[in-house]
Amino acid sequence: MEERFYREHAIARLPATLPATTYNLAHRLRLHAGACLFVPIRSMQYMAVLDAEEFIFVDSQHRAWVELAWQNFHPQVRGALDDAVPFEVVHYLPRAEETMQRLPGELLKALRLIDRRLKPGAPADVLDLRSRMPPP
Repeated sequence: MEERFYREHAIARLPATLPATTYNLAHRLRLHAGACLFVPIRSMQYMAVLDAEEFIFVDSQHRAWVELAWQNFHPQVRGALDDAVPFEVVHYLPRAEETMQRLPGELLKALRLIDRRLKPGAPADVLDLRSRMPPP
C-alpha cells in the first residue's frame, strides 16, 4: 500500500526536545515495523507517520496534508540514553502551534498502546549459556 502526503511551505521552524522515553520507544517500534510506522492518535483524530528522517502528523479531516513535522533529530548529542533528544518542529499550517501543545503526550500514549499489543503474552526465560559451555 502506498500513501502520499503533501505539505505547503513551512511557516515556522522551532527547536524542541523530545523526552527519551518517547524517542526510544518510537525508534524501537519503527525499526520493528520496517520503513514506516503509522501511529493512530485516536484521542486527537490524528495520524503520525514515523520514518527514519522525520515524524509527520496529519489531521483525519485533511488526511493528505501534513500539518506539522518533527525533523532533524540529534540523538547522538545525548550523554546517556535517558537524555532528551533535540529536534526541530516544522509548522506547515497555522493551527500547528495549538496541535503541538497536546501532541507529545498523546503520541507517547499511542506508542505505548502499540507496544503493549506487540508484547508476547507468555513470560520469557533467560538461559545462562556460560554454564552449558565447556571450559576452553
